Amino acid sequence: MFFTYLRRELRRRRKAALVVASGLALGIALVIVVNSVSSGMNRAQDKVLESLYGLGTDMTVTKAAAPPGEGETTRRPRFEFDAQDNDDTAEQARDLVMVQGFETLASSTVAQVGKQDGVGDAVGGLSVRVMKVNGQFRRGEAAPAQPRQGGPGGGTGGGAGEVQGGGAAFDVDSYTAYGTDVTQQDLGPLTSSKITSGRTFKATETNAKVVVLDSAYAKEKSLGVGKTLTISKTPYQVIGIATADSGDAAANVYLPLTQAQSLAGAKDKVTTVYVQAKDSQQIDAVKQTIQKNISGTTVTTSADLADTVSGSLSTASDLASGVGKWLSILVLVAAFLVAGLLTSSAVSRRVRDFGTLKALGWKSGRVTRQVAGEALANGLFGGALGIALGLAGAWLITTFSPTLTAQLGGGGGGAGGGGRMFGAAQAGQGGPGATSRALDIALTAPVSLTTIGLAVALAVAGGLVAGGFGGWRASRLRPADALRRVE
Repeated sequence: MFFTYLRRELRRRRKAALVVASGLALGIALVIVVNSVSSGMNRAQDKVLESLYGLGTDMTVTKAAAPPGEGETTRRPRFEFDAQDNDDTAEQARDLVMVQGFETLASSTVAQVGKQDGVGDAVGGLSVRVMKVNGQFRRGEAAPAQPRQGGPGGGTGGGAGEVQGGGAAFDVDSYTAYGTDVTQQDLGPLTSSKITSGRTFKATETNAKVVVLDSAYAKEKSLGVGKTLTISKTPYQVIGIATADSGDAAANVYLPLTQAQSLAGAKDKVTTVYVQAKDSQQIDAVKQTIQKNISGTTVTTSADLADTVSGSLSTASDLASGVGKWLSILVLVAAFLVAGLLTSSAVSRRVRDFGTLKALGWKSGRVTRQVAGEALANGLFGGALGIALGLAGAWLITTFSPTLTAQLGGGGGGAGGGGRMFGAAQAGQGGPGATSRALDIALTAPVSLTTIGLAVALAVAGGLVAGGFGGWRASRLRPADALRRVE
């Protein structure tokens, strides 16, 4: 009897039912789209942070920035060339290998960090910049002496000629290199790239003269697996080519940590300690522990680094998490209220029906359940329609994939390509060539099962809210009210 009456009433009042269901569907669809876009924003930001940090990295530890003006004289690149008096055509070439940011930590800091409570793993790395200068000096030549008139005695003499020509012509090439601990390659920037040719480092190559090149840099310099890259007069064999998963690569050149320390004159030094927490929910607590127990360091988490990401990605993320969510909540609340009011209004137009049913013996509870059942059916239909609309909206966003730009305030670029300043730049320190970079990220709108479950819950809740309004109104009707409506 319940379902028979329910089916008949929904069919007889299908226009009103469609209006109620459409209102709920609009609110539910908006919630799905906003949640899926917000998830897409989080994925996009994760890609940006992975390109800066490396997969699996929760935080980095760097040396605290020195006070302004302190140690400035040691931060100036200095090139020295040998005199070549006997050969004007001799080419001068020098490689200057500098630690990025000019700030380092003792290698023992890695072990200290690894012993702190909550730290799952820690690995050190050294980021350096290589500046290569080559060219030659050209000796000037004295111009022929010009005759000049003598004095009162009528004599003549030759004047000294001016030096003409000469000078210097030098090319400057700059690129970034990263010294990685080849015995622990699960953390650090190299993990954000994939080996597309050759191989990665072996655990035994702690001091081997081998390098892995970023694919863009290798293409620019026409280098491949098996070729040789010379750094500061030391030949290194290219064993692999790595391609960044997203955005620019972490460095142009990757080499064993010991070799990077030797080239930069930074024995037993690292610029950054990459840390993985045992529990991702305790990152802030681990950060405080490290800062408390290891003085002179700056700890930067992925949340801190996310604050440096600006551009359209940041703006869209703020809109999705702020304005979008509040808008979806307001629309949903409005949809619930409208559904409740429409159901209550429908009950008022059915006074004769419900009064007659009560006169025939229906209890108030049975009438209430009947109205609530109709409202719940409308809510479920609206939920199904809203899920369909929400999935369609998320599919359209993913299909067209609008491009968002992430402006990275901590990037470092050089003439050699899209290098990145680790540690120092992330901690807010500057360095040679420090500059902001932009990454283009394609937006997606993934819909999770949790979002679908939320939509179903909202549909049921909307039906219950509407049923509550209507059922309360129906329960107050009396059979006498129906008699007054009989014509």
